[in-house]
Amino acid sequence: MSVQHGNLSINSENIFPIIKKWMYSDHDIFFRELVSNGCDAITKLRKLQMIGEAGESDVKPQVKVLVSSKDRTIKFIDTGLGMTADEVNEYINQIAFSGAEAFLEKYKDKTNDDQIIGHFGLGFYSAFMVAERVTIDTLSYKDDATGVHWECDGGTEYDMAEGNKEIVGTEITLFLNEDSAEFANEYRAKEVLDKYCSFMPYEIYLINEDDTEEKTQMIEKEELLETDTIIETVVEEEKESYKIKARLMPLNDTTPLWAKHPNECTEDEYKAFFRKVFRDYKEPLFWIHLNMDYPFNLKGILYFPKLNLEFESAEGVIKLYNNQVFVADNIKEVIPEFLMLLKGVIDCPDLPLNVSRSALQNDGFVKKISDYITKKVADKLSGMCKTDKENYEKYWDDISPFIKFGCLKDDKFCEKMNDYILFKNLEGKYLTLPECIEANKEHHPNTVFYVKDEVAQGQYVKMFKEEGLDAVILKHSIDQPFMNHLESKNADLKFQSIDSDISSVFKEEGQDEESLKANNDALSDIFKKALNKEKLEVRAEALKDANISSIITVSEENKRMADMMRMYGMGMEMSGMDMGETLVLNINNGLVKYILDNPQSDNVTMFCEQLYDLAKISHSPLQPEQMSRFISRSNEIMMLLAK
Repeated sequence: MSVQHGNLSINSENIFPIIKKWMYSDHDIFFRELVSNGCDAITKLRKLQMIGEAGESDVKPQVKVLVSSKDRTIKFIDTGLGMTADEVNEYINQIAFSGAEAFLEKYKDKTNDDQIIGHFGLGFYSAFMVAERVTIDTLSYKDDATGVHWECDGGTEYDMAEGNKEIVGTEITLFLNEDSAEFANEYRAKEVLDKYCSFMPYEIYLINEDDTEEKTQMIEKEELLETDTIIETVVEEEKESYKIKARLMPLNDTTPLWAKHPNECTEDEYKAFFRKVFRDYKEPLFWIHLNMDYPFNLKGILYFPKLNLEFESAEGVIKLYNNQVFVADNIKEVIPEFLMLLKGVIDCPDLPLNVSRSALQNDGFVKKISDYITKKVADKLSGMCKTDKENYEKYWDDISPFIKFGCLKDDKFCEKMNDYILFKNLEGKYLTLPECIEANKEHHPNTVFYVKDEVAQGQYVKMFKEEGLDAVILKHSIDQPFMNHLESKNADLKFQSIDSDISSVFKEEGQDEESLKANNDALSDIFKKALNKEKLEVRAEALKDANISSIITVSEENKRMADMMRMYGMGMEMSGMDMGETLVLNINNGLVKYILDNPQSDNVTMFCEQLYDLAKISHSPLQPEQMSRFISRSNEIMMLLAK
């Protein structure tokens, strides 16, 4: 063929600056585009060979990446189907798209928008983000095809002539600009290839062309691989050995674990894959292997790592692939938000990606994929609770923040998990929500009592245990919104703090209401005066346990408001608020009886202050000044007893 000089068929000469500036947000992504193009070319050739439209070949399907820091070049060589001159004209020289002028005008100021090229199929042109000149040498698989050489310096002009390539396939050479010289470094190139190409379907090799030192090693004949190249034969003690070039090892795994059927994978393989992909040497708790062919193709593995108990600090990563080509981490359109706490890989060839492969088109199909993933996770967890509850309980403390977060963020997930959420009770036993309600229906139907701090609320815990009542432990920041959410999803369900009120089971039966009211009025007057708290709510009760003198209760509504304000960092605003405390005094207690019988005693004020602080301590820690006064007062009382 004669030398051909021409202009790229485009609608505007501004296309190359736009490609260089806007095509992708990460300039290293050209590695992915050019390597995946090479893999696509190999796949097409293999399909043609399968249907008999291309001859068989002894050439191994592979992509080689050759780097030279000295020459500032990167070569991408594939053994795919190659191109004829006509095909180069069609696929390389004609950058054809409709409405280019309007499109360029629309996006000219969007410097951070990596979707700009997404409509055009311009993966090859990502090379011009880093290269000042690009050449292509290609030979088609077709009979009697001749090689083609093409080159372009990043403008809109190209040169194309007959080439001298002798092996079917394509070789693309990038002459890097000064700013992008780093990519010709072997270690930088390996880093990027590991990032994007670790699981591409054909072997990828990285070769440093600057390394002129002959790397050789002695390998026994039986250990030779097809890829080994013999340099010389050496005979030693009548045993034949071969001195060969150092083995080229592929950078990628062509058959990733997620591509296999779950029945073919062992526990050790799952754990090894987790360590390799996520560089995490803490063993995952368990995993879910996704394997779906209809109505769309989706495979993947989701790992449940040992999460931090405070869900805000838990960070996961879900890697999204398209036909084993890495797309991006944590694509929120595909991965439900709560799954971002996990670690895993998802490969969905059917994803409607734009050509940049890193931005999803708006498509209802994507929502279906997200819903499917949510359903599979819920099915796995609920199934585990039904059939392997012992292990489910063992994992619960670690995975509960994830599940609660999922319930808050996804109603469908919450609906499926409603009966499989576990609550740890005062005895350390794990109960589902229906089991909690069933266990307590006799004393407080549809109410689940909970403990936030087993130490601070120790007196209340003791009272509950002595009466054979149960409560669950909900002590993390996510629990307050989680309780609200469950109440909204379950009719008549109510969560109530163990210290929000005094249950009737703690009180003596058959009390004289008039006598109780009189005692209530008398104690209220005495304590308000002694404590100088006119708005203090005081309630007299005849409790079964005479050792209990005083208790503070705070209404559930006020407690939740306080928790919510703390969650949003409004602790200072709370300090002056009336939290609706009620001081409950036990008229069966000796000290309370003394105050009732001796309202004019010199010690009444001191005893009232002591009972109030005792009640506060059993509810929450005292402030430093209050604690100092409490200790001093305790010493005074002991001195009275010593007299």
